[in-house]
Amino acid sequence: MTLRQIRSYGPRMPSPRAVPAPASLAAYDLTGRTALITGAASGIGRATAVLLAGAGATVRCADRDAAGLAETAALVAGTGGAAATVHVLDVTDRAALRAVVEAGGPPDITAAVAGIMHTSTVLETLDEDLDRVMDVNFKGILFTCQESARALIAAGRPGSIVTMASGAMDAAQPGLLCYSAAKAAVVQLTKTLATEAGPHGIRVNAVAPGWVRTPMTGRHSPEVQEQTEAAMVRMSPLRRVGEPEDIARTVLFLASDASSFMTGQILRPNGGVAMPW
Repeated sequence: MTLRQIRSYGPRMPSPRAVPAPASLAAYDLTGRTALITGAASGIGRATAVLLAGAGATVRCADRDAAGLAETAALVAGTGGAAATVHVLDVTDRAALRAVVEAGGPPDITAAVAGIMHTSTVLETLDEDLDRVMDVNFKGILFTCQESARALIAAGRPGSIVTMASGAMDAAQPGLLCYSAAKAAVVQLTKTLATEAGPHGIRVNAVAPGWVRTPMTGRHSPEVQEQTEAAMVRMSPLRRVGEPEDIARTVLFLASDASSFMTGQILRPNGGVAMPW
């Protein structure tokens, strides 16, 4: 195959943005870009919205928790950037997601963070348990990715989509069948969409956090929470658990031009608790 044939092979990609020179912090500048973040009312989603806004992005925050969204919007305002727009919705509602994308235009950045936690053994898992977790943690991310990618392709624009997987998928953990299975499915979604959307200039990557101190992981009694975090600290070479901002910084990297040659990858900010090949 000649060089001319290689260049003409496959779909024509949108013109890439000018990538700053190596070692330039401008690669992390999101000025002029829009970012759609689901699960933005708390935890990792909130930290991501605030950080991306601080990097210059105009953020659109989606969650079913209206009060939490209002608090996130106030924090975004404190960054001095553009005011956040908020959208109260359930990510399992495809029509609602489509309406948000259509109203604001194709998001340059999508961070599909929304998720729920469920604990039950394999033998105790009910049909409704599995359905609910898969609906939110897999289908909700699938719908978010689909609507964002379709809008970008239709507009002929490049973009970055970041999905939220989990370190729970890297090892068998008692009680986390539904959660781990859904997050493993997210990884396959990420890799497949990266392959399909890459020719259109759309990058798709996943973040698989370790234990992070958020409202979702803090649903236990204080005693159980303390014991769990102590165990996580012992397992980590860094001797600490994660904070939402740790994960948000990873999302920023994947959203920005600093990762312009990365797609289909799974980044694991987990304090070294797991080190898969």
